[in-house]
Amino acid sequence: MDIQLKRGLLDVCVLAAIKNEDSYGYQIIKDMKPYLELSESTLYTILKRLETADMLTVRSAEHGGRLRKYYHITGKGLARIEEFRDDWKEILPIYQFITREEAEHE
Repeated sequence: MDIQLKRGLLDVCVLAAIKNEDSYGYQIIKDMKPYLELSESTLYTILKRLETADMLTVRSAEHGGRLRKYYHITGKGLARIEEFRDDWKEILPIYQFITREEAEHE
């Protein structure tokens, strides 16, 4: 898969993982696991990129005697998810066109 396309998809997946409630790294990986495998190093690179782009904010809170970073989606992050949904409406017919021969032969 094209690296830029994959990067964009993973960014939106991480935003979707924290859309409804703040979360932390391990929980994000756990929530995404039924859908895709994501390493900690990849996740933290994505989280840093999203923070730099003002799509999420970070706060630290003590949990079990340790500091844990919690990630919160911003309005800009929510807008990115909506933008992806709009983009997907354009991408889906392209995917269907590309895979149509496979469907016809099944």
